Amino acid sequence: MNQPLRQTSALAVVSLVMGIVGWTVLPFIGSVVAIVTGHMARADIRRQPQALEGDGLALAGLILGWVAVIASVVAVLAFLLLFGGIALLAASQS
Repeated sequence: MNQPLRQTSALAVVSLVMGIVGWTVLPFIGSVVAIVTGHMARADIRRQPQALEGDGLALAGLILGWVAVIASVVAVLAFLLLFGGIALLAASQS
């Protein structure tokens, strides 16, 4: 009847918070921290399912982190392609 109380994983909370920070204040660094701590939190929760909870928090942090990293990479590639194309066009017309 009395089940022991499960604690929310601190790493899962850190992952979610850093995932949000990765979208607002520290775009790339916060996202990488969210990804790393999210994977660590999910591993800890799977190792100790009776003691820890917060898998959804860790998963949300992972998703926010990965989407922000992918968006950053796509933005950098688009920037390079745009200005590389403009430079190539300007060089070919001179």
